Amino acid sequence: MNQSTLDATPQNTVLKGVIAVVGCDGTGKSTLTADLLIHLAKKGRAEKRYMGLVSGEAGDKIKQFPIIGVALERYLKAKAGRAQDMRKKLPGTGTAFIMHLFSIWRVGQLRKLMRLAESGALVVVDRYPQAEVTGFNYDGPGFDVTPSSGWFLRKLVTREKALYKWMSEQRPAMVIRLNIDAETAHARKPDHRMNELIDKSAIMPKLRYNGANIVDIDARLPYVQVLSAATSAIDRLLAQKSE
Repeated sequence: MNQSTLDATPQNTVLKGVIAVVGCDGTGKSTLTADLLIHLAKKGRAEKRYMGLVSGEAGDKIKQFPIIGVALERYLKAKAGRAQDMRKKLPGTGTAFIMHLFSIWRVGQLRKLMRLAESGALVVVDRYPQAEVTGFNYDGPGFDVTPSSGWFLRKLVTREKALYKWMSEQRPAMVIRLNIDAETAHARKPDHRMNELIDKSAIMPKLRYNGANIVDIDARLPYVQVLSAATSAIDRLLAQKSE
């Protein structure tokens, strides 16, 4: 995707009917998005999308490719997992190129989401890209460089930042942010590294998503209260939309 293609899209677009659910691991994003889809389906045509790396629905579709599907999905998922860990490391040229391909793939997913929104569908989205903090763990640009980095890496970083700047300008109608402390997150996700949960639980509440409408919910509350707070916020949003 070239720069002129990105520039052709209006800046700071609000995607009507798109509800993004974000938060640290252990907040219950997957459970909540599934229940919000049920809630939205009562109000009209509703869809659910995943805006992280290769996982979920996207992974399932890749598995369906003839012959190579299962092996390709495993390979891409492993590469995505390694990319998630690269925030505090400078990638080599090959790794950086693969990470950049993941970012281009994410742009494609966002364009599909935009078409869904334009069609009038209500869409609940698990995760959402942002341009404020580097790191795939935060759905931001995959990597950065130092002044001593080679020209190719510097060029990739410039392009990477442009992609995420454009993606961040396509704002959801609402961002439901689930907040949690690292200790509670680790109790729910003991297979996750504590240092990553500390980092992510501290950074996620600071993201502004380019000035999007953010509803903060304490994910430590009993799930029934979390779901009630999220559905109430969505109902208020849709009521304003219909006025």
